[in-house]
Amino acid sequence: MGFKTGDFPPVDLDTFLDRPLFERTKALALHWTQYGFGSPKMIPATYVVKLLVLYCVIGTALITWTSGVGPFWDVSGWWDQPVVYQKLVLWTVLLEVVGVAGSWGPIAGKFRPMTGGILFWARPGTIRLRPWKAVPGTDGDTRTLLDVVLYLGLVASLLTAVVLPGVPSASLSAVLPDNTSGLVAPWLMIAPIVLLVLCGLRDKTIFLAARGEQYLPAMVFFGTLPFVDMIVAAKLLICMVWIGAGVSKFGRHFTNVIPPMVSNSPCIPSKWIKRAHYRDASGDLRPSRLATFMAHVGGTTVEIITPLVLLFSTDHRLTLAGVVLMVVFHLFITSTFPLAVPLEWNILFCYLAVFLFLGFPNGDGFGIGDMSSPVLTVAIVACLAFFPVLGNLRPDLVSFLPSMRQYAGNWASALWTFTPGAEEKLNRLPHRPTTNQVDQLQALGYPPAVAEVTMQQTIAWRSMHSQGRGLFSVLAARLDDLDSRTVREAEFGCNSVIGFNFGDGHLHDAQLIAALQKRIGFAPGEFVVCWVESQAIHSSVQHYQLIDAALGVVERGYWKVADAVAEQPWLPNGPIPLTVTWRAPQRATAGDGVEAPAP
Repeated sequence: MGFKTGDFPPVDLDTFLDRPLFERTKALALHWTQYGFGSPKMIPATYVVKLLVLYCVIGTALITWTSGVGPFWDVSGWWDQPVVYQKLVLWTVLLEVVGVAGSWGPIAGKFRPMTGGILFWARPGTIRLRPWKAVPGTDGDTRTLLDVVLYLGLVASLLTAVVLPGVPSASLSAVLPDNTSGLVAPWLMIAPIVLLVLCGLRDKTIFLAARGEQYLPAMVFFGTLPFVDMIVAAKLLICMVWIGAGVSKFGRHFTNVIPPMVSNSPCIPSKWIKRAHYRDASGDLRPSRLATFMAHVGGTTVEIITPLVLLFSTDHRLTLAGVVLMVVFHLFITSTFPLAVPLEWNILFCYLAVFLFLGFPNGDGFGIGDMSSPVLTVAIVACLAFFPVLGNLRPDLVSFLPSMRQYAGNWASALWTFTPGAEEKLNRLPHRPTTNQVDQLQALGYPPAVAEVTMQQTIAWRSMHSQGRGLFSVLAARLDDLDSRTVREAEFGCNSVIGFNFGDGHLHDAQLIAALQKRIGFAPGEFVVCWVESQAIHSSVQHYQLIDAALGVVERGYWKVADAVAEQPWLPNGPIPLTVTWRAPQRATAGDGVEAPAP
């Protein structure tokens, strides 16, 4: 791999795209084991530059300058200043809301332009996805001028809170009498809290992009709690994120996440290490024992045990060891450049671990028992645990982000399929500030065949995860023309039509398909989607839907997760067993490729 030259799959471009789908999937999955996407080094280098310049240098310089501490290169002078901590959280939210943090750039399927976010959300007429139909004043799926005003107000309110200086705080002075930088004025939290909620009720995409499940509670703490309570509540929040993510890794899915993630890491040059995460990288791509160890010792165990140690330890050496372990944990995730590229989020968590647990140790009056009221402690824990518990029991009701399943591999997912030429219709989408990814690549100079193979690498990546084998099984069992169809990873497709996706299938379920159909009008069979919900923590199955854009949901059913994880990505034994629970009474139009549903 060179700086500008990647490791493109070694395929014959003249014949490869004419081969059956699962032959193509196998070839691309086997190539992935050693090279991942095979992106040239300039791609991760671009992210590193963005992270260092925009987030670390510009962000830190702005925060320290407006807080009266610093200069920013003198880390010892500001790392433990509470106002810097608050503003760094708000700066991260601002970048997420604008769309230049997570889900940015080519790794997330944004080639030209590389930013989604503000290009979509500040533009009337684009698609919005309301979370609950029952909420009054949220009808429709089109972004209005009101939505744009609310969104830009949110951006402005966050920037205002970042740039205004801190104000004196009696609760801070009582603990740190020598502190002169103060805290972010509590009243500055009112506007971003209210506007984030209003934006979220109108469009769940913006709320999820802002990582509202984590940063909204933090802003509430900044605006309402005295200093000691704020610090302890922040500790409870970060530990809930870690522990929730650890619990979500129970089960069969997470082990399948590790091998393709490690294979895609530009920071692991050894092909031997990458191959070692598979049982046999030349033909058996199920996870090896090493992958299982990495998943459930380096992942699950670390994310559950270490936060508990940090939450209750009063021993400095033990706390230091825990902080170092969590910093290394997040740096490792950063080094793999996962497809949602949440790099700023991971770097922020490195800083938060140091600031909260070393800057304000439990033994110095910042432990759980030091909160002003046990009732307040219980209330905060209950509120923080509500959505993770509900989301694991009823994943259909809660996004995987509030459920704290960031890297669990247990995701709502989908594959989009188009008859020849039908995908091009998406480019007719009104007010859309971009085009289909395959067209973006061609606009950058990629030959059509190279652009197509590049996009097919994304579905090979999906096939290497447990839900991918189930999705391909449904499509293979129900579409008699699958080999001739264009198959797309829905997370990437979703990114190109609403400006954001973080791996959450709830952003491209039947609601989005209906919005696309209303604007474009696909014929029956032209645009067929297989969509699957996350596995509930107490269940052994995943429930899928087969959606024809023109007809709506035409089939529902489920597959056993054990069957999915036992199979190879290219389904050499055919589709895994499927259980149909419902089929639409109408029959599909003849020749549309969808197996005719029966009553």
